[in-house]
Amino acid sequence: MSRDHRKLRVFEESHRLTLAIYKHTKSFPKEEWYGLRAQLRRATVSIATNIVEGSARRTTREYLHFLNIARASGAEVAYLVDLTFELEMLTKDAFTLLNKMSARLVPQLEALVESVAQLLSEERKAKRRARTARGKSPKPRAQSQEPEPRAQSPEPKAHGGQPPR
Repeated sequence: MSRDHRKLRVFEESHRLTLAIYKHTKSFPKEEWYGLRAQLRRATVSIATNIVEGSARRTTREYLHFLNIARASGAEVAYLVDLTFELEMLTKDAFTLLNKMSARLVPQLEALVESVAQLLSEERKAKRRARTARGKSPKPRAQSQEPEPRAQSPEPKAHGGQPPR
């Protein structure tokens, strides 16, 4: 199933947040270029890229997996925006903007995850109903049964007391 990530408002919001993060982290101190600045940029890029990658996956289950990663990255960005402001790396104006953007994005990600999780649940129920309607019982859950004993095969008969050639 192909999904178009560009039709998702949450993708557009995450893309805008990524551009804003890059813009407002340009002035971070050089000693943080490979520390907090890089981490903040990676986390924000991860949101949009996981939405895109999940959208390209074939199953709803895979899609949901990537959306969960995007949601976690959104929470990470929200924390890093707070942290970098407290460490005085972000200006008050930059913090206000980035905090507002991430505060709006995270609930959207959560809502999308919940919606897709509900869809996955419905797909699973429909599969079970279809299997039952065809006369097949649903796949049994793992059970701890002892394996049935194997039937003993008869001993080969010796031909004239000599081993077979």
